[in-house]
Amino acid sequence: MRFPGKRKNKHYFPVTERDRIAFMATPSEANPIYIVGIDQLLVDIEAHVDDSGLEELGLAKGQSMLLDDATVDKLYTHLKQEGRVAGEFSGGSIGNTLHNYSVLADDRSCLLGTITHHITVGDYAFHYIRSTSARVDLNHLHPCTGPMGRAFCFVTPDGERSFGISRGIMDELPPEAVPMTLIQDAAALVITAYLLRNEQAPIFEATLKAMRIAHAAGVPIVISLGTEALVREKRSFFVDIIREYGTILAGNFEEACTLTGQEDPLLAAQDALDLADLVLLTHGQQGLYIGAHVDRSLARETKDMIFSKSIPEYNLFEYSRAMRRADCTDPLKIYSHINPYLGGPSVIRNTNGAG
Repeated sequence: MRFPGKRKNKHYFPVTERDRIAFMATPSEANPIYIVGIDQLLVDIEAHVDDSGLEELGLAKGQSMLLDDATVDKLYTHLKQEGRVAGEFSGGSIGNTLHNYSVLADDRSCLLGTITHHITVGDYAFHYIRSTSARVDLNHLHPCTGPMGRAFCFVTPDGERSFGISRGIMDELPPEAVPMTLIQDAAALVITAYLLRNEQAPIFEATLKAMRIAHAAGVPIVISLGTEALVREKRSFFVDIIREYGTILAGNFEEACTLTGQEDPLLAAQDALDLADLVLLTHGQQGLYIGAHVDRSLARETKDMIFSKSIPEYNLFEYSRAMRRADCTDPLKIYSHINPYLGGPSVIRNTNGAG
């Protein structure tokens, strides 16, 4: 199997024999592959504060709250003067996902969202563009008057992260700014549940329009769940949206359990497969659970050790290739699990760019 993206070498391994059939030096440009994502564009600002600093803001440790633009401007100036700003990065879960995809695949992705109309050196929009991969196509961003969305990540000495968010123009993407052809020709449309939180915001209708276009064109739709609180707030809405449009569903253990009502990651993945074709479920230090469908006649048994948890022998067919449920004559739910690389970090101190 091939990895996504262009390769620097035309062979997987050094080959000198002249009687071998060479791969093409570069993939065909006739049908370029790219993914499209929609996001509430943010600039992440990491700042180190103590517990008293959080109390002054009225922010509970480990939680997130909205801040008005004036408060954010004063706070940013104050933290800068005290030298507490550790870094400024392009943010937003989907924006980070596209950035990392383009870096790892060395290939194009397209980002839809809003950005400040007038950009000057050193401002928030400048920082966003500066720290985003050049392979991420920003030509379809919609210019708006007003400040970029900003997300402060307050890191206390114990490593705990708390967030203060200023919306700015991040919700102002209008439906008419969604390019139909770009989405129809994409390999996938990637969105987050955050886009569907406020039904009065322009970006809500823009996201629904993009999903309808992708669904009609047969383009896979990847839906990332937001937070446990958001899923709980609009659970029935998200169940209906995922069932109608979702191809791939991604979320953590708490979000998936809130969505499905299950208290076990495998059982949550099992129920989520009634809504989507493939499920990616992270569970902290336990790693990643994957659930999918395959036609029973095409199921392939694993050659690795078989494990049983809440689902007996859950990884029995983990060597199978995932399929859309609609393409299966006799659909079978299959599961696998991946441990964190080298056990994972002991403490997660910052997740900027983790998408």
